[in-house]
Amino acid sequence: MDDRKFFDLSGKQGLALGFSWGIAIVCLAGLVIVLTGGLTAGGDQGKVLGASVNANAAAQPAPTPAPEVNGDVAKLSPVSASDYIRGHKNAEVTLIMISDFQCPYCQRHEATITQLLKDYGDKIRVVWRNLPLVSIHQYALKAAEASECAGEQGKFWEMHDKIFANQSALTVDNLKSYAKELGADEAKFNRCLDSGKYADKINKQAAEAQAAGVSGTPGTFINDTLVKGAYPIETFKTIIDELLE
Repeated sequence: MDDRKFFDLSGKQGLALGFSWGIAIVCLAGLVIVLTGGLTAGGDQGKVLGASVNANAAAQPAPTPAPEVNGDVAKLSPVSASDYIRGHKNAEVTLIMISDFQCPYCQRHEATITQLLKDYGDKIRVVWRNLPLVSIHQYALKAAEASECAGEQGKFWEMHDKIFANQSALTVDNLKSYAKELGADEAKFNRCLDSGKYADKINKQAAEAQAAGVSGTPGTFINDTLVKGAYPIETFKTIIDELLE
């Protein structure tokens, strides 16, 4: 067979060969996608609603985008003596932290808030408000009630810290055990928790938070600026510094 006969194909032969190569390339591309972990699926994985994030994405350094700031702090009840507050009661800057005890992003956000209190001292105060996302966090409401029942005995923040430190174990029995460990009056605490005494208060706070523009947790009002999400501490410092100028 001479060279001309080996390489010179008819029109039909060329078309068939091209089609075969096309199929081979598509199959190869599909194989590469499968071997490298596949395409990112849509859904709620990236939403700050307590859902887990894609494992590959979580391993990458998180960018620092501008936070969503649309909110109306006037929809929340004014801060009063009945609120649980950390920091100086007359601080120039108020952070109203709207949170869910079962939300992993809220747990992460606690470290940011603690560091802000250390860095700014008497210049800021942190006010706790509840927004239990009961549709995805079955223990969040009862955990919030437990914090309020502990608050009756002057142990709100101790219970707050205990719950976040044991976020994977928040059954009613667990909550009663934590109250005992904290030295609370067991009988009084248990009656309070079993009765649902604070459910209405918590649901009212949740409704106000949603009216104010907080649909997921955490949400933090810095005076009248709403930051939606567990952003890096620099995001909060930028806003606080501007308010303190």
